[in-house]
Amino acid sequence: MYPNFYYLFQDLFGVEWKGLVFINTFGFFVALGFLAANWLMTIELRRKESEGLIHPKEIRTQVGGPLSAMDLVSNALLGFVIGWKFLYLILNAGEFFDDPQSHILSTEGSVFWGVVLSAAAVAWKFYEHRALKKKYPQPVTEVQMQHPYQIMGTLTLVAAVAGFIGAKLFDHLEHWDDFVKNPLAAFLDPFSGLTFYGGLICGGAAVLWYASKNGINWRIMLDVGGPAMMMAYAVGRIGCHMSGDGDWGKVNPTSGPSWLPDWLWSYTYPNNVARICDPFTGARCMPGEDVVLSAGVWPTPIYETIMGIILFTVLWSMRKRIRTSGVLFSIYMIFAGVERFLIEKIRVNIKYHFGSLDITQAELISIAMILVGIAGVILFTRNAGKHPESDNAANAAS
Repeated sequence: MYPNFYYLFQDLFGVEWKGLVFINTFGFFVALGFLAANWLMTIELRRKESEGLIHPKEIRTQVGGPLSAMDLVSNALLGFVIGWKFLYLILNAGEFFDDPQSHILSTEGSVFWGVVLSAAAVAWKFYEHRALKKKYPQPVTEVQMQHPYQIMGTLTLVAAVAGFIGAKLFDHLEHWDDFVKNPLAAFLDPFSGLTFYGGLICGGAAVLWYASKNGINWRIMLDVGGPAMMMAYAVGRIGCHMSGDGDWGKVNPTSGPSWLPDWLWSYTYPNNVARICDPFTGARCMPGEDVVLSAGVWPTPIYETIMGIILFTVLWSMRKRIRTSGVLFSIYMIFAGVERFLIEKIRVNIKYHFGSLDITQAELISIAMILVGIAGVILFTRNAGKHPESDNAANAAS
């Protein structure tokens, strides 16, 4: 397993670049998932604009005006943080090799490099402003048409921040006893404790809010996001598997079929980033102990990646044939709910007890997603069947 890119490059290319310890494998694939979603949603927004379902928006901006104090302060702060923390960590990577994450969140850093990069950032801002003043001696107001796909950069950032907060929040709710014991440590460790459904709910809500601010109908935005979220989930699960973040399955002592690689049937996740040695209790490895599971487990992240890619392919092939807004996303909800409900049968997760019923948080949300998806298909289709002109009007209004 590769908790960070140092181990990945060492294994694949035989090189040892200690600065790579700061590139977390799980975080890299999560970011890659967001980029994949960004690309797919951009394609869909372009297509829907070409079909006349969404339209560009007039944006007025002033250029050539005076520099604001906020511009200078934000550049100075950004430059200082990059120099003080990140440049310092890269230059001193060897000192933090064993536990780079804890140093990222510590107060260690270089004030010297912070000041240097802060001054450079402010100087660059003045340079940009001077070049702009030559082009525009007097402030002018420019009118531009902003196409819906052009908001995808900001939209992805909004989804990432809200999704991260939601993923952490839902994880703390799921592991409430651990959170109560040490809430500060739980909040300060961004590299563990992320729940997909928390990210989906909070990130999705933020995307709909921002899209509506930019004139995109909420049903159209849902359909645009459905296939993209399925692909992002599949890519993100690659990071779960490669880093060994603990999102694996139950112990699987059985022998797999001869035609299937052992690691695809039962895997011990050596060098896993969660530093777990006992898959039965989830106990962490002792200092000096080899980081490897004492028994093989179902490699469920790989299964979810495979299922996610298959389901994405189905959704992507359906997107042009479904003409009623909201139906494609409803189908995504059903697919995602069924996939996660099935995989929960072999995953390790905390169960809630309701009388004689034992069920996980993910299973509860999966059932809710399936029911909401079925209701969405029925309601959206029924509405379009009774009042087809209202569906067209909703599309045109966006």
